[in-house]
Amino acid sequence: MAEAYIVEAVRTPVGKRGGGLAAVHPADLGAHVLKALVERGGVDPAAVDDVVFGCLDAVGPQAGDIARTSWLAAGLPEEVPGVTVDRQCGSSQQALHFAAQAILSGTQDLVVAGGTQNMSMIPIAFASRRAAAPLGLTEGPFAGSEGWRARYGDQPVDQFHGAELIAKKWGITRTDMEEFALRSHRRALRAVDEGRFDRELVPLAGVTTDEGPRRDTTAAKMAGLAPVVAGGTVTAACSSQVSDGAAALLLAGERAVRAHGLTPRARVHHLSVRGDDPIRMLSAPIPATAHALRRTGLTLDDIDLVEINEAFAPVVIAWLKETGADPGRVNVNGGAIALGHPLGATGARLMTTLLHELERTGGRFGLQTMCEGGGQANVTVIERL
Repeated sequence: MAEAYIVEAVRTPVGKRGGGLAAVHPADLGAHVLKALVERGGVDPAAVDDVVFGCLDAVGPQAGDIARTSWLAAGLPEEVPGVTVDRQCGSSQQALHFAAQAILSGTQDLVVAGGTQNMSMIPIAFASRRAAAPLGLTEGPFAGSEGWRARYGDQPVDQFHGAELIAKKWGITRTDMEEFALRSHRRALRAVDEGRFDRELVPLAGVTTDEGPRRDTTAAKMAGLAPVVAGGTVTAACSSQVSDGAAALLLAGERAVRAHGLTPRARVHHLSVRGDDPIRMLSAPIPATAHALRRTGLTLDDIDLVEINEAFAPVVIAWLKETGADPGRVNVNGGAIALGHPLGATGARLMTTLLHELERTGGRFGLQTMCEGGGQANVTVIERL
């Protein structure tokens, strides 16, 4: 049976909005990790079959197939193509899936997966609302669709609304969310202080560490914030941070491993994606995880580490309630509430961190999942070698 292996994985530090990476062109963010990936992977870049990158809001400097642009901006061979993926927040996790599937199919042998995003430069949802305004289209992607309205009416399609719906459905209080958010910051700061991220990071533009974790945050400060939605419970403190960054992974099949003398670090054990209610939007990791476990025959007791994106605190808390997972194995180095969420890069960032943490702790299986626009969720299970 064909196998797809992860050979190398790197990322930039995650920059905060307006921080040290804010002025870096998103193609240069991508180029930086691609150059480091090729150097660390010890592979001839001309042997790469394709570059698959995630990126949202593909307008301005993020338009024009930024996977291809990033590769060329890195000074790498022109004969290597690139393609850009948009599965919303899961875009670079889907990029990893496409790369692995190409290898598993036998049609490609050596593929780069990753993502890049500069949210300081191109604000979230710019492509779906502001970019279309000169054309007189200002109401977003769902307005005007007769089929959508017939099915879902005029319900708001909004991530903050979805987070509030999850909090209500699973009985999650504001205190629950703030305790979770505070723990995310503390775990991230512990990881920074202990150097847990050092091997995966490639500093850029003077930024040597993730800018998001806040040493001065407290429960009292969180309690003083107003909810994002009037009458709601979710605040900015319980939400992922607007961020800038990039990440990339090198995947190889058995032929490429032999031909290039590569050392696989993990095997891609499972890939899947599932959907759920697009209005609630953010709850799909729950059924997606159940599906992945059924397909693999694994249980969460078999999973040593989990990375689930902290788009909002209630997303992860609801997942923990439904799955019964051990919180001590989940987001052990903090998550997007503390570390940030550069949309198109986060999936690859999570997998990079998951791989390195499995190696640090000696764990065998790692599971990654994340909520995505449209009520979707990818699940990836890797086995450390």
